[in-house]
Amino acid sequence: MAAFNLKVLNFSFFKSLDKMGISDNDVQKQLRHMMAFIEQEANEKAEEIEAKAEEEFNMEKGRLVQQQRTKILEYFEKKEKQVELQRKIQRSNMQNTGRLKCLKAREDHLRGVLNEATSNLSKISADSNRYPSILKGLMMQGLFQLLEKDVNLRCRHKDEELVQKLLPECLYELQQVWGDRSNVKIDTEHYLPAECAGGVEMYAKGGKIKVTSTLESRLELIAGQIVPQIRTALFGPNPNRKFFD
Repeated sequence: MAAFNLKVLNFSFFKSLDKMGISDNDVQKQLRHMMAFIEQEANEKAEEIEAKAEEEFNMEKGRLVQQQRTKILEYFEKKEKQVELQRKIQRSNMQNTGRLKCLKAREDHLRGVLNEATSNLSKISADSNRYPSILKGLMMQGLFQLLEKDVNLRCRHKDEELVQKLLPECLYELQQVWGDRSNVKIDTEHYLPAECAGGVEMYAKGGKIKVTSTLESRLELIAGQIVPQIRTALFGPNPNRKFFD
């Protein structure tokens, strides 16, 4: 701080000092001492103010820095959670897609096994030693399902002769069990498709009642019952299955 200008001092002050017998040198010395003291006080006060201002500045700066740090941490935590959620969703979608592909592959393979079995049905009807007894069994099953007195029977064109041969025996056995006789008429106008593996279809009540007793229908029925066993044989037991029939 700059020194006080001596000219600003009141003249009466110097005059009173003269009356007290104090020399100008003493006055100057006291004034310099007072000025030094005042300047020191001013410097200390300025330093105190500056220190306090710096402390408040540092505190405010620290608060702002901490506030921004907290915001940044919250932002990255939020982003991290979003990324983790997206990762879980993506992982779940991939697992579901993989599971569906696996299930489809299994079903396709199972369907392939059943299709192969279906294609082999034609070998059964081609076996002249086995097919007559099988066809008789299919006819008997159809008759016992209907238990009707008037029945129309439809078969393959190439099976017509064999059906006519087996029919009397089937009707006799039906009568022995049922106690009544059924009149069965072979439909010679509408035959089963040539690609049918074999068997018969029977109608009663003017076509209102129908029984399908073909090799394909029997395979489909059996397949529906043993598909779980086929799956187990092909792919092993299902670890998620808790109950068994």
